[in-house]
Amino acid sequence: MKREVIRVEPISTYLERWKAPVPAVTRAGNMIFVSGLPPFDPETGQILPATIERQTELVLEQMKRCLEAAGATLDNVMKCNVFCTSARHFAAVNTVYRRYFPQDPPARIFVCIPEWTGPFDIEIDCIAMA
Repeated sequence: MKREVIRVEPISTYLERWKAPVPAVTRAGNMIFVSGLPPFDPETGQILPATIERQTELVLEQMKRCLEAAGATLDNVMKCNVFCTSARHFAAVNTVYRRYFPQDPPARIFVCIPEWTGPFDIEIDCIAMA
């Protein structure tokens, strides 16, 4: 099965500005893979200082947009991987995450990492089925 790269604007353009060799989303058959994305400001594509709550909202909104471009919704998500710079953010991330997955959330892992290549604290990727 061949991998299909799906452009998701303006996210794909933002990734190109960062010279990241990463598509926003790929699809193979009914499997959808959304890349972990930094919390891009939706108006400018910049990464601006923000609370962990706002950063989490931004990455989940981007995930939602990527899924829609691939013909899916958050209800189709099977697994999320949350990468965060501190376990201290766990409760705040969960508060926002519950708004996006209020019932029967997908499988998930929360991994602490030491730092990112930019001024942000969280990325979330996912695998979905359409």
